[in-house]
Amino acid sequence: MTASAFDSTLAGLGISRATTGVTVSPASSSGTTLGQADFLKLMTAQMQNQDPFNPTDNTQMVAQMAQFSSLAGISEMSTTLKSIATKLGATSATDAMAYIGKTVLTPGDTAYGRTTGGVAGAVELGAAATDVTVTISNANGQILNSQSLGAHAAGTVSYDWDGKDATGADAGPGPFTVSVNARDGASTVAATNLVWAPVESVSTSSGAAVLTLPGIGQVPVTAVRQIG
Repeated sequence: MTASAFDSTLAGLGISRATTGVTVSPASSSGTTLGQADFLKLMTAQMQNQDPFNPTDNTQMVAQMAQFSSLAGISEMSTTLKSIATKLGATSATDAMAYIGKTVLTPGDTAYGRTTGGVAGAVELGAAATDVTVTISNANGQILNSQSLGAHAAGTVSYDWDGKDATGADAGPGPFTVSVNARDGASTVAATNLVWAPVESVSTSSGAAVLTLPGIGQVPVTAVRQIG
């Protein structure tokens, strides 16, 4: 079969051939890629219009079919895995509502006293530190407690304050401002303060669950380190 006849056959299938290779004309506005159905049409056209004196090599055709089938299977698997990952990573409205009434450990610098008094929290260290200091102040900026947690490796270190000021008096329920300072000798170490806060409400209007915490504001669920 002549090249022009073969081109005519391809054109009838919605496929055009260029000197640099085969290009696909969009069968519809929904896509411009060569899909499995297009591949089967092309293969059928190739078989129907092949030169009987120089037929397509069967081994090569089988290899092409196997390669396309493998690629299609990988593509479908990838799509399925993405769907599963999206489902697992999403927080449903029911899951989000379960946060209400609980306390969460999240980055912040405002803490409220526990019903039993005092404040508990943690410090996330980006690197090892020779000294970690936690300072707790009242709403007026007066320092109520300052404690050194000593040397620690990179990671999370917890702290606990009994709620008493330097005179031994009860400091009340707060709110308190917590600041941390981590150093490795003379160098400053990146440190994030984590406080416990009760969940007042939950919003899922943006698709991702967002918690409203007193004194801290709105934080995404992904920022929560621990649930109490």
